[in-house]
Amino acid sequence: MTDAAPRFTGSFTQQEPIPEDAIEAAVAVMRHGRLHRYNLAGDEQGETALLEQDFAAMTGARHCLAVASGGYALATALRAVGVGPGDPVLTNAFTLAPVPGAIAGLGARPVFVGVTEALVIDLDDLAAKLQEARVLLLSHMRGHVCDMDRLMALCRDADVTVIEDCAHTMGAAWRGVPSGRHGLVGCYSTQTYKHVNSGEGGFLVTDDDDIAARAILLSGSYMLYPRHLAAPGAEAFETLRYDMPNISGRMDNLRAAILRPQLSTLADRVERWNARYREMERGLWQVPGLTLIERPEAEAFVGSSFQFLLLDWSEARIARVIAACAERGVELKWFGPEEPVGFTSRYGAWRYAPSVPMPATDRVLAGLIDMRLPLTFSLEDCALVARIVREEVTAAAPSPEAGRG
Repeated sequence: MTDAAPRFTGSFTQQEPIPEDAIEAAVAVMRHGRLHRYNLAGDEQGETALLEQDFAAMTGARHCLAVASGGYALATALRAVGVGPGDPVLTNAFTLAPVPGAIAGLGARPVFVGVTEALVIDLDDLAAKLQEARVLLLSHMRGHVCDMDRLMALCRDADVTVIEDCAHTMGAAWRGVPSGRHGLVGCYSTQTYKHVNSGEGGFLVTDDDDIAARAILLSGSYMLYPRHLAAPGAEAFETLRYDMPNISGRMDNLRAAILRPQLSTLADRVERWNARYREMERGLWQVPGLTLIERPEAEAFVGSSFQFLLLDWSEARIARVIAACAERGVELKWFGPEEPVGFTSRYGAWRYAPSVPMPATDRVLAGLIDMRLPLTFSLEDCALVARIVREEVTAAAPSPEAGRG
């Protein structure tokens, strides 16, 4: 980098402020003090129950449960479909730690499935492993949606239940079907870096009465389940209420109040994220040695983060790009190192979930670069970030004569 080289001064972790109407709704909850979702006055419905009703309508689901985190939603879904200690559960090798953590937290055993250069689950590898488990916890990691038609056909033929981890795909769809609505259960996150922001929080959606009733009881409803609005009738709880343990993980009315107004503006935020994503694509088009991720026509995605591949580059060259971009204010995350760093880790680092090496997947992860695209970035910011990445990748790229090592 020369002294004249432009530097980015924005923050990759700064989110937009909470909307004023959400702040007002939260203040109203604090003023009346009834933060617990079941602490209601008279015929009051409560912010959490109303939020569940809103989210169910947005996704087209019959039932919705709001919970304390996306990870809690995953664990609750797994329990609700009957996963127990020792059970194998298929899941992506390319994901974040809360996904295998939800499986291991139940005493179950993650069985990792490979990733393709499109950053989606390897459906050929999945087909080869379907006989090893009866549940697939499918992670739409970093917002990349695989061919859901083929995946669901494979799982139906093998009688494998699909739970979708939609932490990065709220607002996305495959052939017009919202993410989270292909499998038996869809799980979402409302953590700060996700598509609606309550700091922590999550949703679970399903059309299945039995699964919904189990999840509501597991979340800690006691015998107050009639106060839910996006839930099955009382008959669904009659037998289950004696058998489901209370594993408290409810969402509270304060977080629900913050979230409800954000749902109504999600489509606008998706459009703005995708404009930023496309600006990054334009800036990195045809950079030698850099592979962009192709987005299928059937996928309606949410570009809240951006990934590219430096396939078959040496660790030293990739490290040089990461360091040079950081010097110019651009924070890139790399899935290559074996040691976990911040939020970034890979399947071999999760020693609570033993695995075997997958060479094709390891090759992809070794070259995978990831970055956030917060809505606090302007399109001009994205163009500058892309320029910096392009210049530093070009400077570090192996010469054609030297090969790509």
